[in-house]
Amino acid sequence: MDQASTQCMDDDAPRFASQQNERLPKVVVHFPVAPGTTLTWRVEAHSTLAVNGARLWLTRVCSPYDYWLVPGQTINLQRGERIWLSTDGERTAHVSLTYLLPARGFFRRCLSRLASLSLGPPAPR
Repeated sequence: MDQASTQCMDDDAPRFASQQNERLPKVVVHFPVAPGTTLTWRVEAHSTLAVNGARLWLTRVCSPYDYWLVPGQTINLQRGERIWLSTDGERTAHVSLTYLLPARGFFRRCLSRLASLSLGPPAPR
């Protein structure tokens, strides 16, 4: 099944973060998926999964379909969904998972305030 299901896909998924949150720090996690292994986890935050190296098989609990992602492709994942990853063939797939750094309480208020001021980066002295 080479076609992606729209059942779990949100047309606004690329815009899951407001413009204000896009200014918050992002976390990028890089990891390999070796041939013959299957990785699984529950997604803790809205994130984007990108594939490099080899074709990657992805399945998600909320979808009756499998996804075959070729190098260079990305897919948006929703917080709370469970996914499984494996490779197709003898090559290792290199995966990167990008999500917004969760900010809480005082830290979140400070970052939100700074983002609303649109000050830009600090000037060198």
